[in-house]
Amino acid sequence: MSLLTRFRGAALLLAVALAAAAWGVGAAQLAEGSKALEAKSCIRPADDMRRNHMEYIHHDRDLVVHKGIRDVDGSLAGCVDCHAGREADGSAIPVNAEGQFCSGCHEYTGTSITCFQCHRKVPEEK
Repeated sequence: MSLLTRFRGAALLLAVALAAAAWGVGAAQLAEGSKALEAKSCIRPADDMRRNHMEYIHHDRDLVVHKGIRDVDGSLAGCVDCHAGREADGSAIPVNAEGQFCSGCHEYTGTSITCFQCHRKVPEEK
């Protein structure tokens, strides 16, 4: 395969990715009935959260599990509390359910969500 052919392929892939981003394809949509839908902003800018949320979650995990610090800025439980959608009857929809906040981007990018093998998928009822 020639260098020119590889370059054209890469350019085409980049063009498709940029077009998809411009049209919002694959972007997580805020779930109906979620607190996030009515919030003015997230705890950090949306672009930053899209790129770095996993680093924040891992950092906070280390603080909580390894150092015993329970009061963290952005806990996974806080994300779930804010981003979980609600059914018409008020019951919570798991954030990792098909078409919901977490699953939308993770399905699009082909990445797995392992957080919810242990952690809750719906807000804690108070």
